[in-house]
Amino acid sequence: MTVTPRPLRRAVFLAAAPLLLAGCGLAAELDREANPARETTTAEVTPDRPAEPSGRAPGPTGPPAAGATPCPASGLRMSPGMVTAAMGLRAMSVTLTNCGRGVRELNGYPDIRVRGLDRQLFSVTVLKGTEPVTTMDDPGPRRVRLRPGQSAYTSLVWRYSAVHAATREGSGVYVEIGPAKGAARQTIEPDGGLDIGETGMLGTTAWQRSPEDDGPAGSRPATERAPSTPGS
Repeated sequence: MTVTPRPLRRAVFLAAAPLLLAGCGLAAELDREANPARETTTAEVTPDRPAEPSGRAPGPTGPPAAGATPCPASGLRMSPGMVTAAMGLRAMSVTLTNCGRGVRELNGYPDIRVRGLDRQLFSVTVLKGTEPVTTMDDPGPRRVRLRPGQSAYTSLVWRYSAVHAATREGSGVYVEIGPAKGAARQTIEPDGGLDIGETGMLGTTAWQRSPEDDGPAGSRPATERAPSTPGS
């Protein structure tokens, strides 16, 4: 029997945890699209390896290690997570890590632009929230304070649009993302790109503290719901 090392098991869990914690709505919708007839399936137990989750599109196992790339001048590092797919629905988390020295605060939604293989800007509509792309829950803006080494995440959701296999036309190869509007963006390259099309719709959730930073009460950064303002 193959035994999975503990560090690897932890890395896989942390990669998938943001999407698992993003709300039952996304998991339920992915399940509905993957199994529209609601057929009862029997899990096959294999002693030699852990069962692979259904409805997963090929993607990275998780964000790179904290020391994989130099810390940007902003003190914040963006890392794409794994892509989850079921029929036409796609979902991916992006992790923001405070790799600087001071405490950083997030409040609201990321600022995102999508570009094709030729670096041309797509006319993608980026939403604050996930509807009408999906009924997945969005926690809404909250103040999230990150000490050095701590992280937060946002979930991105979109609907499949045909991509040219040879030229990759319609694939969002480069995603420019900043912690908030007006802040410096970083370019990330999701594995396989975003099959969103040049005029698609991209839903986002507000920044949330990453699950690995949840510790005993009093040891984790404060998270407060921001007061609502007109037009926000």
